[in-house]
Amino acid sequence: MTKLSVNINKIATIRNARGGNIPNVLNAAINCQMFGADGITVHPRPDERHIRYKDVLDIRPVITTEFNIEGYPTDDFINLVISVKPDQVTLVPDAHDAITSNAGWDTVKHRIYLADIISLFRKNGIRTSLFIDTNPDNIEAAALTGTDRIELYTEPYAVEFSTNAAEAIAPFVRAAEIARSKGLGINAGHDLNLDNLRFFHQSIPWVDEVSIGHALISDALYLGLENTIQMYKRQLA
Repeated sequence: MTKLSVNINKIATIRNARGGNIPNVLNAAINCQMFGADGITVHPRPDERHIRYKDVLDIRPVITTEFNIEGYPTDDFINLVISVKPDQVTLVPDAHDAITSNAGWDTVKHRIYLADIISLFRKNGIRTSLFIDTNPDNIEAAALTGTDRIELYTEPYAVEFSTNAAEAIAPFVRAAEIARSKGLGINAGHDLNLDNLRFFHQSIPWVDEVSIGHALISDALYLGLENTIQMYKRQLA
């Protein structure tokens, strides 16, 4: 079964726009879990413009489903992850001022660097995933880092889906097949939504997890959070 991890960064963005604690990020995490999410994803950035480090510390004790922390591996981020010990850490190559994750790792270039960080997380019992594109060279190099999983960066699929779904999904199927042959688990995320998720899942049914935030939280404004989570889960059935 492909799991749905709900990224709650956008809820924190709304909270931070006004200060205070409305909407309450901790309650949002609890509700997403209660409404059927298989996991909660957060992506604390150095400027804390949405999820804050304190949010991560507050959320950890109340999450009984999977907890996934995304981020660029600065020293502060590494220390946070080790102290929190989430179920999974997803490493992304974001610049500090990136609006959102918009590229995967060049694992050929950064293989040794990533291997050292992954080794540290594995020693602390934390599953690792690398945010990556569909380039076969990057997937093969990822396998050499010791990572448990990769997360396929799916924006190119989402952009091309409405024009030609078969062409859009083809490089992702090839990438997923290579990853599986290397013994890597497969996650996916970025711009997956109610229009394109079912086809993605039907084409690559062995994906372990999808992480969805922006589209799901936006849909929830119209459809309600509980209903929206259930609608996304039905796309993965």
